[in-house]
Amino acid sequence: MIRLLIVDDHPIVRDGLRGVFAAEPDLEVVGEAANGAEAIRRAGEADVVLMDLRMPEMGGVEAITRLRETCPDVRVLVLTTFDTDSDVLPAIEAGATGYLLKDAPREELLRAVRSAFRGESVLSPSVAGRLMGRVRRPTDGTLSKREREVLALVADGTTNREAAKRLFVSEATIKTHLLHIYDKLGVRDRAAAVGEAYKRGLLS
Repeated sequence: MIRLLIVDDHPIVRDGLRGVFAAEPDLEVVGEAANGAEAIRRAGEADVVLMDLRMPEMGGVEAITRLRETCPDVRVLVLTTFDTDSDVLPAIEAGATGYLLKDAPREELLRAVRSAFRGESVLSPSVAGRLMGRVRRPTDGTLSKREREVLALVADGTTNREAAKRLFVSEATIKTHLLHIYDKLGVRDRAAAVGEAYKRGLLS
């Protein structure tokens, strides 16, 4: 049985989602929350959290970040109406297992929840397109604070799994950071990334 927590500030949305899962023998809604703070308090009851992003008190991205620290085994599937870069990238970087839009068909939502439970990344087509465009976009070679943290751990010989544990994110998130690092530094693997970073003074 996959236990679900529905997090959305609109009661009508929570009711609708409850209805979607009611007929599924392997899915059970164990709770609801109206904001991120409430979600953190209740997440221990669930296997998968369906998380809206824009909510009062505490939004989805901050809640996802906190959940990676407090409940690292809980999978977070973002379910929102927003698919801009400023929504998608922070949510994925915070450690969301998947990102789905609220206009997704019922079957797609059910499939996404089961995939998220297995730890598989799930992205709606428009979100996947945005991420691909972001990875392909030429960059000026500057690394974000989190990318520098990942690179420093790689330089210390840390595996992706160990780095994920240390930074309280998923292994898939570490791999995404590494792809961005390779792209920005113009390299193809970990060793070359570390060498190039030392050359540019990004690592001391």
